[in-house]
Amino acid sequence: MMIKNSNKYLAFALCVITTSVNVQGPLYALYAQNDGYGVLATTIAFSFYVLGVIPVLLAFGGLSDRIGRRKTILIALGLSIAATALMMFYPYTRALAAARFMLGVGTALMAATATAYMIELIGASNTARATTWVTASTTVGFGLGPVLTTVSLLVHESPQPASFYFLLVSASLSIFLVWQLPETAPKRDTFGTMLKLPYFNRDVLWFGGAILICWATTGLVLSVIPSVLAAYGLGKYAGISSMLAISCGLLFQPIARKLDPKVSTKIAILILLPSYALLTWGALNANLPAILLAAFLASSSCYGFVYLGGLSGVARSAGNEQARASAGYFLMAYLGFSVPVIITGLIVDRYGTALAFYAFGLFLLLGALILFGSQFNLAMNRNSHFDV
Repeated sequence: MMIKNSNKYLAFALCVITTSVNVQGPLYALYAQNDGYGVLATTIAFSFYVLGVIPVLLAFGGLSDRIGRRKTILIALGLSIAATALMMFYPYTRALAAARFMLGVGTALMAATATAYMIELIGASNTARATTWVTASTTVGFGLGPVLTTVSLLVHESPQPASFYFLLVSASLSIFLVWQLPETAPKRDTFGTMLKLPYFNRDVLWFGGAILICWATTGLVLSVIPSVLAAYGLGKYAGISSMLAISCGLLFQPIARKLDPKVSTKIAILILLPSYALLTWGALNANLPAILLAAFLASSSCYGFVYLGGLSGVARSAGNEQARASAGYFLMAYLGFSVPVIITGLIVDRYGTALAFYAFGLFLLLGALILFGSQFNLAMNRNSHFDV
């Protein structure tokens, strides 16, 4: 039986889970200083998040079909609480790696469950509205965490900022609200429904490739730019740049919602390239306004047009495999969020910031060319698919 505001309760939970993911962002430089580590160590710890994400999305895409949507979201909330508490009591890069791993597991569980759960709560006839709720709530959450911590640090510098306490309270409230939600997962009896790989068809691969290069750029802003800003004595603006790189994408989602998913995704890629060029110029010339403007423009691409457009396109193409298709889409997104970022951190430490940013720009350009070049073949074969 559905309850009033069930979609809002779920959206609040999604926002809380994603807020926990980046709430430690402005403290990365402090954690590295406490351990005496450099940029590479920070990016590796940052990317432990994906070590939690990938196994879940690879092997447990059907977990919510087996144990239930509600229970899966509750597990994700519990992991958010545990990770935040860990960083409150042990503010070091080593703990950050463990916390990021737990957050990755929780986010993957959420990602593989949220779209299907929201569609089931709202109604299968309103897929567009459901994906809008999911993308809006998670976009706000991913960017809200660093903003809350930045504000907290401006009021009082501490490795246990007020934002951490606020998050713990919000997560506890969210557990209470989610507990009241109805269970909507179809009843299945076989253990095999839990151990399923992601579902891929050509559309999932194409949209996934697009969000891969876009979220790689977001990962760069979240993990490398704070160190760049700190080197220029601008570290206190790291949270603002992180917020601009994520949450401002929400402003563009109403536009993306009116567009065909493929058109929306192509616009995202066309915005991404000049945005990154501006980000590179700003980072290499210690120009804070340029960095912040580039982060804002990149957000329109990464969390506006491609996030909503891609997720909508995947949901439309997946048929009855929406949970597994979402797992595949987010798997590619988080591969972009980690591997290119780690490589960039390595290049920064060994060869300098300039070469690292130029190499990353070449990666983005090649990715964009591949995606646009594949469109003719994609159109010719849009009705074929393969399942793994």
